[in-house]
Amino acid sequence: MKNIVILGATSAIAESTALELGFKYPQANLFLVARNSDRLKLVSQNIKLRTHCHTLEYIYDLADHSVHQKLIHHFENLKIDLCFIAYGILGDQKLAENDFSKALEIINANFTSAVSLLSLFANLMEKENHGTIAVISSVAGDRGRQSNYYYGSSKGALTIFLSGLRNRLSKKNIHVMTIKPGFVDTPMTQNIQKGPLFVKPQKIAKDIVRGIECKKDVIYTPFFWRYIMLIITHIPERIFKKLSL
Repeated sequence: MKNIVILGATSAIAESTALELGFKYPQANLFLVARNSDRLKLVSQNIKLRTHCHTLEYIYDLADHSVHQKLIHHFENLKIDLCFIAYGILGDQKLAENDFSKALEIINANFTSAVSLLSLFANLMEKENHGTIAVISSVAGDRGRQSNYYYGSSKGALTIFLSGLRNRLSKKNIHVMTIKPGFVDTPMTQNIQKGPLFVKPQKIAKDIVRGIECKKDVIYTPFFWRYIMLIITHIPERIFKKLSL
């Protein structure tokens, strides 16, 4: 029986991924963690109705570092098969440029709080020499762009951290997967005009589960973002800095 911890379980991608995992692993235990109790209850009920999984709900604000040690206690006697981190915020670039407290919210939600949780879960899973850690980063972290460099830099830092964690834990039989979605049609992007590159969270979820099964180190989802970002990262800086991206 699989033991799966989903941190940020109320996000659209997390819920879709939980359902995909539920279809793939009937009877799995899904430990769902999020801060919005009403929304979490709805997500949990939806999963139970549509799959044969067992769900347990934990109410925590994951951006608050002070609660992480209390959270990890719930899993100390559990052999974790998958720890999936799926929370974060886009934030407001303009507000962050003029108010560092807003910038700090973005950096903390996307990077420092995730590092705190990853450190705790990595240490726990290392004792068992077992499991997978999958974390949502972003294609935005591959290169800084004027439109969202606070968000992008926080995700870029997370990507580098995951690379180091993967290097450390590969010797312990623990798979660490970095997930780099492109544009996804979710509540987080509701104020962004949708174009042809936007996909539904269900597509991202299928790619995530496939990546976990195939033990991929890094996935771009949908796949074509790998080639888009390859082009963007190879534009010379003297040209790139003049572009409006």
